[in-house]
Amino acid sequence: MRESDEIEAAMTRAEKSGLGHVPDPAQPRQLRDALGCFATGVTVITACEAGSTTPVGITVNSFASVSLDPALVLWSAARSSLRHQHFSAAPAFAIHVLRADQAPLADRFTRRGHGFEGLDFLRNEHDVPLLDGALARFECVTEATHEGGDHTIIIGRVVRFQAGQGEPLTFFRGGYGRITALD
Repeated sequence: MRESDEIEAAMTRAEKSGLGHVPDPAQPRQLRDALGCFATGVTVITACEAGSTTPVGITVNSFASVSLDPALVLWSAARSSLRHQHFSAAPAFAIHVLRADQAPLADRFTRRGHGFEGLDFLRNEHDVPLLDGALARFECVTEATHEGGDHTIIIGRVVRFQAGQGEPLTFFRGGYGRITALD
C-alpha cells in the first residue's frame, strides 16, 4: 500500500470512529458548519475603489487584533468577492465594529446590499469613508497583505481609533446574534 493510501485509510477510520472529519474542498459544508460554532463580531470595512475616491464597503467577521505595539489589526478578504481588488490594493481602510442594533447596516454591505447608496458618511485624511455610530472604529493604513488560501489577509496599522458603549453584533451558525457581558 502506498503511503498516501495509508494516510487516507487512517483518516477514513478516524472519521468513522467519531474522531473528526477531514476537510474536503469539494464539500465544504461540514467545515463551514464547524467554523460557524465560533461566535464572532461583525464589522464593516470601508475604503475607496482602486484608483478612485468612490467609496466601497464589505461586511466581514474575519477581524482580529495582531499587536498592541505597533498597533496592528487584520482581516481577510475573499478572493471571490467582486470587491476584493479594491481592498487588496487600498492604501488605507477603516474597520467598523457594529453594535447589536446595526444588523441593517451590516446587510447594506453584503453581496446583495445597497452599500453607500443614500447613506451619510464622512471621510478621513486618507479619503476613507467613515460610518457614524459603530461600537468601535479603527482607521488604518495598510501595513502588509498575505495570500491565505482563497483569501487575502490584510494587516493594517491603526492610526486612529474610537470606542463606544453598547452590545456587539455577533455572527453565529450563519445568523446574527447578540451577547452581554457576564457579571
